[in-house]
Amino acid sequence: MSKSILRSCGVLVGTALAIGAMAQPGGEAAFVPAAQLRWVDAGIPGVQTAAVRGDMKAGASHFYLKYAAGFAAPLHFHSPDHFATTVSGRLVLIADGKESALPPGSYFAFTGKARHAARCEGAQDCVMFIDARGPWDVVADKH
Repeated sequence: MSKSILRSCGVLVGTALAIGAMAQPGGEAAFVPAAQLRWVDAGIPGVQTAAVRGDMKAGASHFYLKYAAGFAAPLHFHSPDHFATTVSGRLVLIADGKESALPPGSYFAFTGKARHAARCEGAQDCVMFIDARGPWDVVADKH
């Protein structure tokens, strides 16, 4: 066999192996219907959480965070970087002296222990979905 035929066979075998590897199931799916969320008090009046993946106290996690209508959080920060989406309600975040109204569908992130305050305006509770990259905490700003 010529070298070019051998190379072509090698490419075909390599491609077939790669396609076979991609077709193999190996991932996982996770589903948590809203009716199955288990809301627990977060230790702050007017705040609840519902964990859906990971352990909020021990490491990275995904969870819902709910502020009761009218709730206001003073300046604080969280140790882990976190990335979030407003799910419902009218959330207002204050960071760097600027207020940002974040209606449902809005994205926000705080990294490097960025200090911020928050409030839930209106008659509806504010619900956020949080992707926290480490153990969750709330640290009051002492400035």
